[in-house]
Amino acid sequence: MPQENIALFTIFGGTGDLAKRKLYPSLFRLFRKGDLQEKFAVIGTARREWTNDYYRTIVKETLADLKPTEAELTSFTSHFYYQSHNVTDTEHYVTLEKLADSLDKKYHLQGNRLFYLAMAPNFFGTIIEHLKTENIVTENGFNRLIIEKPFGSDFQSASELNEQIRKVFAEEQIYRIDHYLGKEMVQNISAIRFGNTLFESMWNKDFIDNIQITFAEFLGVEERGGYYDKSGALKDMIQNHILQVVALLAMEPPTIFSETSIREEKVKALKAVRIYSEEEAEKNFTRGQYGPGVLEEQKFLPYRKEKNVAPHSQTETFVAGKFLIDNLRWNDVPFYVRTGKHLTEKGTRINIVFKSVATNIFRDPEEPLEQQKEIPANVLTIYIQPTEGFSLALNGKEIGQGFDLRPVKLDFRHSSETTGNSPEAYEKLILDCLNGDGTNFTHWDEVAQSWRIVDVIRAAWDKKEIDFPNYASGTMGPPSAFELLAQDGFEWVWQPDEWYREKGKLS
Repeated sequence: MPQENIALFTIFGGTGDLAKRKLYPSLFRLFRKGDLQEKFAVIGTARREWTNDYYRTIVKETLADLKPTEAELTSFTSHFYYQSHNVTDTEHYVTLEKLADSLDKKYHLQGNRLFYLAMAPNFFGTIIEHLKTENIVTENGFNRLIIEKPFGSDFQSASELNEQIRKVFAEEQIYRIDHYLGKEMVQNISAIRFGNTLFESMWNKDFIDNIQITFAEFLGVEERGGYYDKSGALKDMIQNHILQVVALLAMEPPTIFSETSIREEKVKALKAVRIYSEEEAEKNFTRGQYGPGVLEEQKFLPYRKEKNVAPHSQTETFVAGKFLIDNLRWNDVPFYVRTGKHLTEKGTRINIVFKSVATNIFRDPEEPLEQQKEIPANVLTIYIQPTEGFSLALNGKEIGQGFDLRPVKLDFRHSSETTGNSPEAYEKLILDCLNGDGTNFTHWDEVAQSWRIVDVIRAAWDKKEIDFPNYASGTMGPPSAFELLAQDGFEWVWQPDEWYREKGKLS
């Protein structure tokens, strides 16, 4: 039987898209599994004038895909309460405090409170200040704060926000959520590295040629044009998700697999990432914006025609770049990253490209050495989404006469049944927070260093306009993303657009 977790959840932004798509289904899964039983309650707050009954009806609707029974629905949603709330009105916090205290007594919650800020970050400081002044933060029990990204818009704003929060919550009470850290195969990076001598013994510059990280999205900005046009791919993806993956791949082995040890090593890895000058940033990073395109007869609008996007927007929807890590393990090993919208396929994957065998003993002795083909590199691929698993590309002998080599792939993928029944990222992260485990959340030191790295790139780009759009929807980005690797003698391992072009499905 799972341990019962006792807490009052207060969700600021309780009528929003995040709460409906992720938070309520995740809480229900925890309830169904017994991680939440009877001693919990949820307060949803937002501006809308809803009743408890209407709020519970909305929560029920968000659970339809999970096929709950009527008994489950009734029992679960009976723990939900709604308060119409203006985050700038002190009187509303007085009412919230009274409701929280009454629910604490009704459900025997022992003063344990979890505050989830699922709304615009410009309100974070105001909310947190009132939680303190109106005594909604308790003196008995635990108080924990979950904050969604973006955490600031640059290092300066992130620092100011952090100072506001730290006036009320200690660092160990703050859970800055990055849902990618809750994904099964991101967490598997450490298992693959540290659980296998085969890889850990070669996880360094002596054996690895380059590392490639791709976060590709098939969809465009959809309904997020207003937010995205003020953010862009660099801040939306590189500063948080991708640099977190870089840290996990690059960090030194922790002394033990614990929150403190892992955090220390991740921070060290991020501090070893070279912070470029603006000139170096221009050379090592490139950007793109999608234009119109046709893939499998599906037509796509250009970014500048999307809803709530400026007609002459300079916001990037694609970023590719090269990080260098200045330490003994990784010196001169490029970490290539790319992310973009309206690319050929949805897919998040990591390619670890090992160095080729120095001498090809299988070469034709009659041909000059410079004309001999290199033996293909071994590649370890970690598939994060939509498929989950990993593969290892090796070289084996082709069947028949002679000794020609051909690539052989050792491939493992989790079955759809396994992935369908595994905990969703938000479910895992909420449970981690309830248990006081911050391993898969981002510490301020990580956030701060990530902004320092990214701010230089942003500053360089803001001084120069680009002739957008520069890549067609349905492709894997602008030509400059491929030139970035070609100038180092490498190429992207994953190029799904080639298959579509060969089949005549991509112009």
